[in-house]
Amino acid sequence: MSEPRRVLKNEDGGRPVVRRPDSLHRPSGQEGVTQHPPRWLASIPDEDRGVYELAGFANRVGFGKRPAVLVIDLQYRTAGDHPAPIEEAITTMYPTACGEPAWEAVGHVARLLEAAREKDVPIIYPYVAPKREVDAGRFGQINPLVTSIPERGYQFIDEIAPREGDVLLPKRHASAFFGTALASYLVDFEADTVLVTGATTGGCVRATVADAFSYNFHTIVVEECVFDRIRISHDISLFDMDAKYADVVPVETAITYLRSLDR
Repeated sequence: MSEPRRVLKNEDGGRPVVRRPDSLHRPSGQEGVTQHPPRWLASIPDEDRGVYELAGFANRVGFGKRPAVLVIDLQYRTAGDHPAPIEEAITTMYPTACGEPAWEAVGHVARLLEAAREKDVPIIYPYVAPKREVDAGRFGQINPLVTSIPERGYQFIDEIAPREGDVLLPKRHASAFFGTALASYLVDFEADTVLVTGATTGGCVRATVADAFSYNFHTIVVEECVFDRIRISHDISLFDMDAKYADVVPVETAITYLRSLDR
């Protein structure tokens, strides 16, 4: 039995200090997978983690029975043409490129997709539609460089490119649900679970996760298969999604789940 959490009064009259066990993150319970504290949890102060637990967040939803995989924005514009430090990727390839963190994720996504294809799990590619000035909207005001991406940038990364039978879903805003037919596809597939991969963790991934949760899907973020431009945005987004909207699980847990499907 885990140590009970205790709330201690601050002598200086400040907010209470929460003393609690060293894990807000709760493993998903998949058998055969060794669980370790996720590395992103180290970026969250103990006091902040304690407040979330005290408020009752971070219980597990778990996997459903009929998953679909979302591969969000994994195009060269997001990663760069090849692995490189992010500053180099931004200045010599695409201003939207995330560099090495993206390419680290690509290998994990490839393994996840292989496991999904073995079980005929639907795979959906929400992707950034080409942006001209007329398409930029408010995001173009925030970052005018998004309309400067050449055609090559909008191509899918070869190692994880769509195959025959996959669904391609162009989008113009952060959430893969907003203004698209994603919900309709998921209903048609009779999916009850979405495994979310892609980029960026604090942007399109998070927006999609919040909407998937709002539609009452079992929402699973595959930790090694998502990435962001900076570590703090990645870590805090994973922490907050894991507490409120999704289960953040290691890629090995997700692969074990896919292989366990009776198909």
